[in-house]
Amino acid sequence: MFFPLSVLACSTCANSFKHGGQNAAGWAIALMLMVIVPLAVMVLFFMIRIARREKAGLDSRYCDDYVDPSTNP
Repeated sequence: MFFPLSVLACSTCANSFKHGGQNAAGWAIALMLMVIVPLAVMVLFFMIRIARREKAGLDSRYCDDYVDPSTNP
């Protein structure tokens, strides 16, 4: 399956690397997307997973009661 790399780049970058004859800029953009997007997804996944596990195992003795700031003197 071929995915056009010009879709991944802004119009300025896409036009500049097409005129040069080489597709190095397009591959650089694709490589950055293939590295950064999965990395960001995994960080988000593990942050959510840690938060859910922490919430499930939280002992209620150590929770602070909510105090409305408008009621404080």
